[in-house]
Amino acid sequence: MAVVVPQESITQFEALVKEVDESLKTTFQTVHQGYPHETLTRFLKAREGNVAKAYKMLVDCLEWRVQNDIDDMLTKPIVPVELYRAIRNSQLIGLSGYSNEGLPVFAVGVGLSTFDRASVHYYVQSHIQINEYRDRIILPEATKKYGRHICKCIKILDMTGLKLSALNQIKLMTIISSIDDLNYPEKTVTYYIVNAPYIFSACWKVVKPLLQERTRKKINVLSGCGQDDLLKIMEYSSLPHFCRKRSSTSSKRADNNADDNCFSLDHPFHKQLYDYIKQQSSVRGRTAPLKQGSVHVTLPEDADEGDIAKILESELEKFEGLEKYPDSFRDLKINDDV
Repeated sequence: MAVVVPQESITQFEALVKEVDESLKTTFQTVHQGYPHETLTRFLKAREGNVAKAYKMLVDCLEWRVQNDIDDMLTKPIVPVELYRAIRNSQLIGLSGYSNEGLPVFAVGVGLSTFDRASVHYYVQSHIQINEYRDRIILPEATKKYGRHICKCIKILDMTGLKLSALNQIKLMTIISSIDDLNYPEKTVTYYIVNAPYIFSACWKVVKPLLQERTRKKINVLSGCGQDDLLKIMEYSSLPHFCRKRSSTSSKRADNNADDNCFSLDHPFHKQLYDYIKQQSSVRGRTAPLKQGSVHVTLPEDADEGDIAKILESELEKFEGLEKYPDSFRDLKINDDV
């Protein structure tokens, strides 16, 4: 059941936010993009309407943004471009179009994302940059185009090629999922899962506990490639390439036309995103961030959920700056300061 937030709670929340430090107020402006009321509502919904918990969540988020220089994240291109292309080829995500209601449709190639071409630092940075570009550029443009406030998106998760070995990347997926849950709450209306192989149920048992309850309720597993169901909410042109019955393409194997594969660096979305970051970098005079070591979790072949939990706990303790997980990712170093 959806959380209904009363006006009284929003008023109380607004009063609390007025008392935060100026640095937090500044980054809050970047977060709300002119819609503070709606943003506070999102955080309240993420904490079941509890004002005190929502306030703590927001303050933690704003402190994380200040400490990690998130407001300037779109001024820090991942260079050289060959490295960024390698990331795009191993962290499959892109904007395929818009729903009939104007919601951006993001496609994610879960099954074929390998996360093995760069350090965890770069994958996290890339993910945050896409989030920030979505919130500062894509959503405001959609709001203007459709004449109403649009602050959420739809995500379609392609499970093509999913194998048990994908669990080796569960720590990185946990980091990314937690960053979204703690700092970008209530930004996705529905997660559609398509092309799910038989192994999906086994992987789902492990991944499901990592998700917040409110997130789990938004997940909808569709039959096959999901085309018939998705065409009820979007035009054919907005379908990701892996949802189109006319093609046998999957997350990595799209038509020869680069415009059809939203995961590719040659797709208009990624071209515009990368060009925007480079342009902002030139304006701000920023340099590329320092490279940090990657993290890889190797799981025993016969590991059960208890073993996986112990391994994750051990590995997370080794990862510098994540000692406080899952309460906060404020110490995760993603900027270019030593």
